[in-house]
Amino acid sequence: MCLGIPGRVREILPGNAGQLALVEVAGAGRRVNIGMLAAAPEPGDWVLIHLGFAMEILDEAQAGQAMAGLELIGSGRRETRVRRRFTVGGLVQGVGFRPFAYVTASELSLTGEVSNTAGGVVVEVEGEPEAVAEYGQRLRTGAPPLAMITGVDEEELPVTGGTGFSIAASHGSGPARTLASPDVAICADCLRELRDPADRRYRHPFITCTNCGPRFTIIDALPYDRASTTMAGFPMCDACRAEYDDPADRRFHAQPIACPGCGPRLELVTPDGPARYGEDALSEARRLLSSGAIVAVKGLGGYHLACDARDDTAVATLRDRKRRGGKPFAVMVAGLETARELVELTAGEERLLTGARRPIVLLPRRDSPAPVAATVAPDHAELGVMLPYTPLHVLLSGLPGDPPGPDALVMTSGNLAGEPIAADDEDARRRLGPLADAWLRHDRAIRVPCDDSVTRYTSGAELPVRRSRGYAPLPVTVPFDLTPALAVGADLKNTCAVGAGRYAWASQHIGDLDDLAGLDALTSSARHLEHLTGVRPELLIADLHPGYHSTGWARAHAAGRPVRLVQHHHAHLAAVLAEHGAGPDEQVIGFAFDGTGYGTDGAVWGGEVMIAGYKGFRRVAHLGYVPLAGGDASVRRPYRMALSYLRAAGVPWWPELPPVTACPAAERGVLDRQFGTGFGCVPTSSMGRLFDAVAALAGVRQTVEYEAEAAMILEGLAARHGLEPHPAYAFEPRPDVADPGPVIRAVAADVRGGVSPAVIAARFHAAVAGLIVRLAEQCREQTGLGVVALGGGVFQNALLVAAAEQDLAERGFRVLRPRLLPPNDGGIALGQLVVGASG
Repeated sequence: MCLGIPGRVREILPGNAGQLALVEVAGAGRRVNIGMLAAAPEPGDWVLIHLGFAMEILDEAQAGQAMAGLELIGSGRRETRVRRRFTVGGLVQGVGFRPFAYVTASELSLTGEVSNTAGGVVVEVEGEPEAVAEYGQRLRTGAPPLAMITGVDEEELPVTGGTGFSIAASHGSGPARTLASPDVAICADCLRELRDPADRRYRHPFITCTNCGPRFTIIDALPYDRASTTMAGFPMCDACRAEYDDPADRRFHAQPIACPGCGPRLELVTPDGPARYGEDALSEARRLLSSGAIVAVKGLGGYHLACDARDDTAVATLRDRKRRGGKPFAVMVAGLETARELVELTAGEERLLTGARRPIVLLPRRDSPAPVAATVAPDHAELGVMLPYTPLHVLLSGLPGDPPGPDALVMTSGNLAGEPIAADDEDARRRLGPLADAWLRHDRAIRVPCDDSVTRYTSGAELPVRRSRGYAPLPVTVPFDLTPALAVGADLKNTCAVGAGRYAWASQHIGDLDDLAGLDALTSSARHLEHLTGVRPELLIADLHPGYHSTGWARAHAAGRPVRLVQHHHAHLAAVLAEHGAGPDEQVIGFAFDGTGYGTDGAVWGGEVMIAGYKGFRRVAHLGYVPLAGGDASVRRPYRMALSYLRAAGVPWWPELPPVTACPAAERGVLDRQFGTGFGCVPTSSMGRLFDAVAALAGVRQTVEYEAEAAMILEGLAARHGLEPHPAYAFEPRPDVADPGPVIRAVAADVRGGVSPAVIAARFHAAVAGLIVRLAEQCREQTGLGVVALGGGVFQNALLVAAAEQDLAERGFRVLRPRLLPPNDGGIALGQLVVGASG
């Protein structure tokens, strides 16, 4: 009998000319070449394995002798061996780390085991000192591509001997300190199998592997194992189990592993017809979409409402049913070729579009010969585009040989405007009943509702607009220790965040908190985030605004814990500082430009220049105050803001100015009295409201149906025109106020002179960028600071960010702007955390 390790044959693997068998060795399945044996073994036979080949067939007694011999050899060499425990922290669960640890140990001839724990992954290895040292190096530098290592702790252990390396059951309890993986788009290997008629997962809507598939949206708890996910109810078939146990297989310990025999089942439901399943459900859904129907499609984090993006009637019907107003729809295209027909793509934008996160990317539209319906994104220069990120989406787009179907689908959140996304099947039937003609769903539950992420690319880097699927719940590393805390964010674009130690975890996009459903979504998201991260908040942090629903929620859920309040714009800037790793005592010149934020003087702020750090801020300048009459009424009707700015600038309400014409005569009379007396008005320094006023003056928008609509249209006009190098507009700087009066007077003169809206938009953007530079230089002269931070929703404007960043850099400033979290209120919870929990 030659030297080797004994193993027991489980099965002869199909294909491979009968040369491969799955063999259980030391508790784990391995693929072994049996071609050197004189006769093929049977399942249950023992074989002696050497260097991956079965050398001879053994009986049970011989197998026992071989194992005893190995133990004897191991004990004889024990004095030269070492044993070490590695505790690996970071994003190491759900990303193929245990299989990587197993294969690496096998390559280095090390024994031991690897397991998931609440704190990460723990590996114990034993072998020659040089091999153990090399193993530690590979753990740090050779981890799977989806892993993110934040630390590796080592501990010497007594040598125990043993043979083989195994993946042990997960263990441990208590607070989690590992990182949960976001959901990952379908990988190239799974896509290839999905399209291969010879593969057993051909056309399987739930194909996944170690490198792709659902993660965050199906996790109940950590450690990450199938039993802790919503896949727990789907027992693996024998074929999937063999892949799951095979270290050489791509699905080795892939928790969401599935196939047509054991995985989730696809179902199509219509209001009046019988349910359809599997391929029948899929083909009927594609037929319905091709015929102009609206289909609710269950994805990773919730339902989409889908229709043919090139069908004017279908898109208009969906817009009407969803009460969408004029807000743009996102479009899912079949592939890059279709995307290039519709939008302009740079290399950076293409990387975002095709990466593992697959967000919606805002891209400049082409004058396409085959455009999408006009009502997909009316009046917008950009189109939100994404690629299929689940196998079901790929199948909806169609595989070779499928009947022709839509190559571009509107894919919008399954909800009415302002509601949280529907994720539960019965809830979706109830809430989407008036919106959808059919429901394409499956029986894998969604644990965490998670909308699509939205992003754009400018100045060589990503600029997030909405951070959710594919990004959440990855943490931000902060430069100082945080008291365990929960920050509840703002009322619009709400996200919450928890923090402890050097980590802050921001939730997925929750939405607006203007009704009970939004507040319930905040409650469930905060609880799940606490459970997943193990953070037990000792305090809650909220916005200074006394009327915010989020602030009221914090007080209602405090349960005796302190509630700290943070000024809105301070939080915007602190979020930028935190994601860039600014030190605890560092201060910057901060520009916080947005639509609405409660100021310490009771005014509505939003055009603020601050000297700011985590511990406090000093307001050094702001946009000049004008009266905001009627609160939200002036937000929904930009012509009111235009009239306010005209009055403040001393410009008569000439009838040829578009906002004057748009405002009914009776309303003009009321506004005239309000502006004169201040009754029903609050002063505002909001840059967002100034954008609205200029858009109304230029004739772009007099009323809006969604937040920042006028500003977005204005940006699109300016982007297509290009910024003029010598703008005709300029603010008048005073010691602590930037007076917009000269800009308003110049805009009004241009409108009366027949200057096009695009030119006005370009000149205005250049003026705002110029104001930022002048105020930054003024602050540098006074303080010596040379770092500028840009935060707040106005800095979603890619044109403004690019212009300001370039001009500031040319003058020697270092510019910090959001790259990990949105500049809008979707990123404000991080700022609340680092301000409120840093003491």
